Amino acid sequence: MSVWTGVFPAVTTKMTQDGKIDGQAMAASIDRLVDNGVSGVIVLPMLGENSSLSLAERESVIRLAKETVGGRVPVLSGLAEITLENAKANAAAYRSYGAEGLMVFPSLGYMTDPRETAHWYREIAGAGQLPIMIYNNPIAYKVDVTAEILNDLVDVPEIVCIKEETGDIRRVTDTYIEFGDRFSVFCGVDDLIVESSALGVTGWVSGMTNAWPAECVKLFNLCAAQRYDEARKLYHVLTPSFHLDTHVKLVQYIKLAEHLVYGAPEWTRAPRLPLVDEERAHVVDTVQRAIDELKRLS
Repeated sequence: MSVWTGVFPAVTTKMTQDGKIDGQAMAASIDRLVDNGVSGVIVLPMLGENSSLSLAERESVIRLAKETVGGRVPVLSGLAEITLENAKANAAAYRSYGAEGLMVFPSLGYMTDPRETAHWYREIAGAGQLPIMIYNNPIAYKVDVTAEILNDLVDVPEIVCIKEETGDIRRVTDTYIEFGDRFSVFCGVDDLIVESSALGVTGWVSGMTNAWPAECVKLFNLCAAQRYDEARKLYHVLTPSFHLDTHVKLVQYIKLAEHLVYGAPEWTRAPRLPLVDEERAHVVDTVQRAIDELKRLS
């Protein structure tokens, strides 16, 4: 199975103003990410509005990403479903579309208990036959993949990685103490990447890398080289924008950041609506400040 390391942006799904997928803009954004040094791409994450897309649209996104990347880095897909039946069917389908790995959400429709959570991931692994990154975000999805659950999954070879998004930085070290190098651990929130790197994470699933791929790859590499004095200077510039990655409106915020940084479309699909008034001004001011400070830092 694959061993994933490096920066894996959670790629936004580009849309037109009337809510249709903008394939041209999406291909350009993915190409920009790879050209700027990311180690993999994850399409159809929460940030990619997975649950708002039809299966046919998801297929088009995976196939487009696979074609655009052209083998330069791994292409993973988010897998976000309510029922196990659909999750297993779509895990196999995504493999047939070209996905090389899956970032698997817990069930979106029911807060599974530990036994049910382990069963969910085990069954999807068998159906998809692809390496899996467990998306552990109990803040958003109310299901925590604890050490107890991971212990039930150590014999599942497809489960190779944990996207750690509990917000508890101690979880990184606790996972390594309990399981050694059995699972790769990725930082799952932008505003904990330097702290997580100091504790040994092997990768970073990042939202704001969509806006600043070169800078985020540089930040990750500085941390990996333990050049923390330099990393902190860059982190201080980017962290106010990184905080936007932890908000319930991260899709709108990060798409607006992409629009401001390099002109990508900011449009989302309802029920998400474009930002307005003070909220929009806050995001614009935050991102513009980072744009200006990055110029001074370079």
